[in-house]
Amino acid sequence: MILLERTGELRRLTRALQRARDGHGDQIAITGPLGCGKSALLQALHERAGGVRVLTATCSPLEQDFAFGVARQLLEPALARAGDRWLTGTAGLAKPVFELDVQLDSAFAVEEAAVSGLTALTQVMSAEKPIVLLIDDLQWADDPSLRWLVKLSATLRDHPILLVAAIRDGERGPWLEAFRRTEIRPEPLSAKAIAELVERRTGQTPDDEFVAACHAVTGGNPLFLRAVLHHVTSPTADRVPHVRELRPARLKERLVRGLATQPQHAQDFAKAVAVLGDDDLTGQLAGLTEQQALEAQRILDHAGLVISRPAVRDAVEESMPVSEREDWQARAVKLLHDNGRPAEQVAARLLAVTTTQGRWAIETLGEAAGTAMRRGAPEVAARYLRRALRDVPGDSEQRARLLVDLATAERFFDPAASIRHISYAVPLFRDVRDRAAALVRIAPTALGQAPRPVRDLIDQVAADLDHQELGYRLEARQRYVWHADPALLTDSAERLKQIDGSTPGQRELQIILLDAAMLTARMPAHEVADIARTVLKQETPHPRHVHSAIPLLIRVLAAADAAHEAVPWLEQALGRATNTVEKALTLAQQSFVLMHQGKPGDAHRAAEYAVDLAVLDWRGDTTTAAIGLTAVAMELRDPKLIAKILSSRPDRDEPAGCDAVYRMLHATGEALAGEHAQALERFQDCGRVLDSVGWRNPVLLPWCITTARLHAQLGDLEAAREAAAEAWDRAVEWGAPVGIGRALYVLGRYTPGGKGLEMLQEAVQVLHANPFERAKALLQLGARERADGDPQAQRHLDEAHRLAVRSGAGRLGARIARELDGNSPGIAVALTRSEFKVAGLAVQGLTNAEIAEELAVTSRAIEKHLTNSFRKLGIRRRTELASALARACPPSA
Repeated sequence: MILLERTGELRRLTRALQRARDGHGDQIAITGPLGCGKSALLQALHERAGGVRVLTATCSPLEQDFAFGVARQLLEPALARAGDRWLTGTAGLAKPVFELDVQLDSAFAVEEAAVSGLTALTQVMSAEKPIVLLIDDLQWADDPSLRWLVKLSATLRDHPILLVAAIRDGERGPWLEAFRRTEIRPEPLSAKAIAELVERRTGQTPDDEFVAACHAVTGGNPLFLRAVLHHVTSPTADRVPHVRELRPARLKERLVRGLATQPQHAQDFAKAVAVLGDDDLTGQLAGLTEQQALEAQRILDHAGLVISRPAVRDAVEESMPVSEREDWQARAVKLLHDNGRPAEQVAARLLAVTTTQGRWAIETLGEAAGTAMRRGAPEVAARYLRRALRDVPGDSEQRARLLVDLATAERFFDPAASIRHISYAVPLFRDVRDRAAALVRIAPTALGQAPRPVRDLIDQVAADLDHQELGYRLEARQRYVWHADPALLTDSAERLKQIDGSTPGQRELQIILLDAAMLTARMPAHEVADIARTVLKQETPHPRHVHSAIPLLIRVLAAADAAHEAVPWLEQALGRATNTVEKALTLAQQSFVLMHQGKPGDAHRAAEYAVDLAVLDWRGDTTTAAIGLTAVAMELRDPKLIAKILSSRPDRDEPAGCDAVYRMLHATGEALAGEHAQALERFQDCGRVLDSVGWRNPVLLPWCITTARLHAQLGDLEAAREAAAEAWDRAVEWGAPVGIGRALYVLGRYTPGGKGLEMLQEAVQVLHANPFERAKALLQLGARERADGDPQAQRHLDEAHRLAVRSGAGRLGARIARELDGNSPGIAVALTRSEFKVAGLAVQGLTNAEIAEELAVTSRAIEKHLTNSFRKLGIRRRTELASALARACPPSA
């Protein structure tokens, strides 16, 4: 191979190769336009790569939809020789990529597992012998393979793996950009190099004018230069006009005209190669024997039509009329199928064929979709299934089955389309049981945003169904769909008594009914917890539960103050999770459970990890996770976490209750920013919405508690007591200790005298099992006792600090520490009734004059009250008043 003016590039590649031999991998992208010599550099490196395992792949635009096709090109030959000795541990997750005998649920063996497995597999292989991965035309690689290569590239420095990829200019994408960190870009050939190549090709020393013309026409591009030299015989000055006519666009025309002058069998062979590429079946596609194919190849090479070059192939393919090209592509696909090529390889090419191909094509596309799902490529599976639908009659049951398979794939990345396609499929089934079976493919929780026609369809099928088990599962979906209907929610407790949970369908219905009973708080918390505990014990922990109704069961247990029951179950499920979405949604549930166990530190970490893992791209049903994370964020009062969750909100219409939850989180952010009046108004509005749809649970959504605090921050202590009393009434109705204790210490905080003290003491006792909430209750009790001169204050504050630290509540611990040091900005301070009223009006933004007018007193009196309040609260600025006032003890009656 002749390589001129590539010494620097080869030196860099050789050094990287030596580093890989020494155990330190690297990643290099060779970039540039078509024909600049990228492939030649890959070949030169291959020839120098002694003592290492070289794995190669060439990407093709016709196989971009072949999931993990490039990964298979690279690794399959080595695996064929080695067997399965490398496929142990994490590397075993790569088995579905190679269609090995492995039992996996096709709906849940998602892409991240395969990517992790391929990464581990490559590292295991490199431990035996350094690896060099050489990939040509990476811009045409399939997305799953690109994701694997991106993940692998992040680990190269710790492993003897060198990854070198050629990427053509003009191609951009989120995955390709990751490969351009270390870049080699071959420069155009100089006039001197062109002269040397011309002399080697023609055997004559070229005239300077000829060399200059070649340089001007080709721009120093080696491929274009070779094409020009195919059309000249003498490198003399008199050939310069001819060379100047051979610009790249005209070269393509000459290639096409040159092909037209060749024998028919050579033309057919060229077209076969253009369509099928370098494949053993190329000659057969052209209708030639092996000997005839070799002869055709020699004819084309002699004519300068080197069909292996991309530019020549492109010219041949573009020269064919659309109908002829379609015919060649269709025949090529059928030939691949008939010769037993993998279904995905055939299906990837079928995507480019627009004509109906018959039953074999539908079956192949369906098989390829199943393979893609097992490999964790649901988007690719969906493309195959959409193509299959084009060949199926519009009113057939076969179409219905394909639509159901398509919906199953889509639920991972487009739940709205999944629901829509199920609704299209159901009427096509003649048997009502088939209709019901199709509908239950959709998880109940995915139907929260289902349009009215879909809800009516579920009702219709349920009314016609005579199958008990399917009937339970349809009822579960009916009831969840109408979760915003208070009438359906209120009879949940009665319906729960009628089923015993002896079948999977009954248990699924039980979960929906338990969630409704929890939301409405019409059934005692301990009864709800007992049933929920029994249901959970019958479900095997698995990360795929995030796509079922079980997340509702987890939040029921947490809201019923039985969060500890879900902890080991979730830990096992999380331990088996292998993809980002499952981890994110499981962590969201874990965060909610940890918060209700009184472990805010762990809950905070889990919530942040969940949001970061999802990369603000929640796929599938998100309502349950969103409500759980929102509840955690509101309790933690962390502005950064709140902003992350709000920014991850899907751009879609939500049911009224879910929308209210999001708006409450927004209001929490406003309160933290000091916009107390605006936050209060928003919380009260959200509370009215939640009440209107029957969502009254005081533990899941404690909005009454928050409005009480906001009223106090605005100086309206009477309204604060009223809101806290309402929270108490709701908590007693539900019966969960955490709800009762929380309402008690908030109400006690704003109730003066001995009655308020008794409430705080009772709250401490009720919250004995929740260290975080008990610490907050002890803080309020200790502060009140210190204000009253009670010697027990020190002991209670010490215990509060110990519990806060143990639970990971850093900010609460610091606040208690300041109280213990006597430096708290007002926790134990009691203001007079007048001081409290004046301070509250000041927090609302009124000037001294406006307050004086409001209370019918002099401005001097207002100044005196504010001065006394500032001194007692330990503050200097009016802007500090809101937070300090919220921590002050209420005035005595």
